[in-house]
Amino acid sequence: MAGVIATIWDFDKTLIPGYMQDPIFDKFKQDGKAFWDETNAEIAELQKEGIEVNVDSYYLNKFIEYSRKGGKFEGLKNSDLIELGKEIEFYEGVVDLFIAISSLNENKEYREFGITFENYIVSTGFKRMIMGAAIYPHVKHIWGAELVDVEESGVTHLGKIAYSLDNTTKTRAIFEINKGVGIVEGASIDVNSKIPMGERRVQFCNMVYVADGPSDVPAFSVINQKGGATLAVYPKGNMDAFKQVDKLRKEDRVQMIAEADYRKDSTAEMWLMRQLEDQARAIIEDKKKVYRQAAGTPRHLSG
Repeated sequence: MAGVIATIWDFDKTLIPGYMQDPIFDKFKQDGKAFWDETNAEIAELQKEGIEVNVDSYYLNKFIEYSRKGGKFEGLKNSDLIELGKEIEFYEGVVDLFIAISSLNENKEYREFGITFENYIVSTGFKRMIMGAAIYPHVKHIWGAELVDVEESGVTHLGKIAYSLDNTTKTRAIFEINKGVGIVEGASIDVNSKIPMGERRVQFCNMVYVADGPSDVPAFSVINQKGGATLAVYPKGNMDAFKQVDKLRKEDRVQMIAEADYRKDSTAEMWLMRQLEDQARAIIEDKKKVYRQAAGTPRHLSG
């Protein structure tokens, strides 16, 4: 069995209290709530007209529009996204937990059995902002929206959508993690490549998925059905958010819920580290079983 154990994280409202775009609004002195209200109003109007809208990625069009000359975010480009990513403020304990998960790779027994631990981000937000954030050195790979810089009217700005996700296509990212798409250097693998289950880079049973609620149900479902572990988090004291994740728990859509507090000995930290330990022990036992069977294989007796 492959020895990679993956913790897969949503980002907004899972690792941070709000939206990663808040530093952009602050830089350009714009009201974030007004931006999202305007975006949602446009989506509602388009839907009223009978137009199909991807509600999770439509906002990218607004960023392109506002990044142009004369726009509210005039001159916003990818290098700015990386710099502004440094200003993202995480829930307490997040950075230390990412470091702790990465540090499991230093465990002698895990190394002997070829077990490695990796963090992944799967987000509908900006990949470049996550690349600037404090957790980035401890992340194996990010799935997120990618925009292309263009020059127009003498201004370089975000101008084209190169890649985006929604909360359904996040499941595609999970299958790409499973097969190693975009992760194994030099390998010509895509999500449709036929790879036997046992030879895939990250087994589903060795995945832990962490997100904040109902929009991640498709991803939760994939992980649950295939033997992985799922955790839904909510902000401390937020009853509405608690009710949402508790409903998911009651409906068996997630295995565990916890406050979005990742400090050592918090419920979320203890549960996550326990899952990773359990998954590692299962790999070790499977490999020991193979070794024992190989050692006990009957040999042909001569004479």
